[in-house]
Amino acid sequence: MKISIITVSLNNADTIGETIDSILRQTYKDIEYIIVDGKSTDETVEIIKNYELQITKYFSNINFHWISEKDKGLYDAMNKGFTMATGNVVGILNADDLFCDNRAIEKIMKIFAENSSLDAVYADLFYVAHDDTEKIVRKWITGTKRPFKNGWHPAHPTFYVRQKIYKRLGLFNLNYRLAADFEIMLRLIEKYGISTHYLNEAIVKMRLGGTTNKNLKNIFMQNIECIRAFDENDVSVNRLFYPFLRILPKLKQYK
Repeated sequence: MKISIITVSLNNADTIGETIDSILRQTYKDIEYIIVDGKSTDETVEIIKNYELQITKYFSNINFHWISEKDKGLYDAMNKGFTMATGNVVGILNADDLFCDNRAIEKIMKIFAENSSLDAVYADLFYVAHDDTEKIVRKWITGTKRPFKNGWHPAHPTFYVRQKIYKRLGLFNLNYRLAADFEIMLRLIEKYGISTHYLNEAIVKMRLGGTTNKNLKNIFMQNIECIRAFDENDVSVNRLFYPFLRILPKLKQYK
């Protein structure tokens, strides 16, 4: 069973090598790896080209593709990658993130292999310092499924879904600038009720400083988009209290 991993990049020359290395260290034997670059102006593309030569020569278990072209933002680039993907299962590894261990993909795919009716797997995530990925700053312990309206949702970088689900229920909604990942999980899990499995361990290290959490304005606007996602997917939520229900548990996750 093939898995497609998508990395979206834009001027990530300082971190994308670690991300690619994290893929190359994986023990799973049938990986399609796709990089969608947004026409980087730093050394990102040169780094990708150098890795392409290595992967082609030394890594027979990895089918590697990449493109570099202008896009309409992060989620448009992700949609491009999902459209290119041919794997049975699809997931994302951001260009400044890495897997926690070399068996992360193997663990995910074992769960899918053991349950043919399962639609998605999600797990825990470690936020790490940007300049030291061994320094854990926050632990996102997702836990078992609960209502989104109570502030719960999976960590999107750990969210792996069968390709057929996306083909049936759609990709990222580009009307959301900061919360399209939240909207797609809400739509799949709450609105359409896809089946999920919680892998009770961290599989991804995510560097702090991403688009959605880099400043208070973005955090505020992301919460506004989350409320809109509830409305557009016909899921009831308390508009007044939801931002607190969403943010307060995350404050407890800091070490």
